[in-house]
Amino acid sequence: MQAAIVIFPGSNREQDVFDALHRATGKPPLKIWHRDTELPKLDLIVIPGGFSYGDYLRCGAMAAHSPIMREVAARARAGTPVLGICNGFQILTEAHLLPGVLLVNRTLKFHCKDICLRVETSESPFTRGYNAGQVIRVPVAHHDGNYFADRDTLDRLEGDGRIAFRYCGGDGDLTEEANHNGSIRNIAGVFDERRRVLGLMPHPEDATDALLGNTDGMGFFKGMAEALG
Repeated sequence: MQAAIVIFPGSNREQDVFDALHRATGKPPLKIWHRDTELPKLDLIVIPGGFSYGDYLRCGAMAAHSPIMREVAARARAGTPVLGICNGFQILTEAHLLPGVLLVNRTLKFHCKDICLRVETSESPFTRGYNAGQVIRVPVAHHDGNYFADRDTLDRLEGDGRIAFRYCGGDGDLTEEANHNGSIRNIAGVFDERRRVLGLMPHPEDATDALLGNTDGMGFFKGMAEALG
């Protein structure tokens, strides 16, 4: 599987994703600068976390208009899987590759801690490494991770099985306490219509090394490697 990671001014999780993909696939991903306008043949495009353009205007708003995003959008329309993590999720919503918006956390504070996620479906190239209903523990690190969409959009996401992950308690219950940033319906990640584009706020790439005490994110990357390899 050949993946590529798109890097913007202010990205800071590109090496984390690089290492996670390298562990899972045995093949180092390519690194693509945001001012590039072309992409080679790829099996996966990743937009990593960070603070692209310093989060000025709105998180991801400026990055969504970088030259490379025209090609990312074209590849997504052609069926190439695209993954956006944290700031990458924000960029994908600003580029209209995913529905909804990411608002300021309801606490008005930056959140950096481990949280629990419930996997809502295993029927995608991104989530096939897990079972539906499985609970995993991964870190979050964001200030604007509060997912919101209008009711019609939410009902459509629900009906089409396009919610990938939800914030939950350790037992999988969807509680307000577990919904740390206030995301509507506890949503932590969503797909596009074909489940070929995924955006999620938590960082599975930072739960792939036993030295860090948690490998719950390895299923995410190994599943992708099997699906896309």
